Amino acid sequence: MDPNTISATLSTEDQQAIHAAIDTLRQKLPFLIDLNIKDRVGMSKLGDKTVGFVQKAVQIANEHPQMFATTFLDEMHKDAQLLDLLLPIRLSVKTLAKKIDDTAMQAGAEAYAAARTVYTVTKTPFAKAAMRQASDDLAKRYGRKRKTEQATPEPPAAPAPTPTPHV
Repeated sequence: MDPNTISATLSTEDQQAIHAAIDTLRQKLPFLIDLNIKDRVGMSKLGDKTVGFVQKAVQIANEHPQMFATTFLDEMHKDAQLLDLLLPIRLSVKTLAKKIDDTAMQAGAEAYAAARTVYTVTKTPFAKAAMRQASDDLAKRYGRKRKTEQATPEPPAAPAPTPTPHV
């Protein structure tokens, strides 16, 4: 991969516009919830087959409304309609979130590669005293431990032999 794939900036105005757009999403979707892990584990998961199942069940319930309470049907319709509307929004947001994650990862990798280059230059014989001090500072913050400095784990102790009973 090209070592400099990302070469972009975000103006202050663009950052503010992006945060405003995110705030708008939050305002337009005030009913969004935040499930905890326990709730997620116990909940039925939604997949392509499940969406089809829901759509077919709504169709059947519409054909036989006398079999269900009106409040049940109203809530079922609201939930199914909301699901139909949220799915494409979720796909768009997931796609955007992945691109943001990928771009941040690439920008981070590029910034780190550049930082390692700076560190390498500070360690050269041509570096002046101020650069050597910078090298020491970078080494304290980001340098790796040498293999001889790393603690080596001790091997696990062998299990004690089991005594044999005397008969």
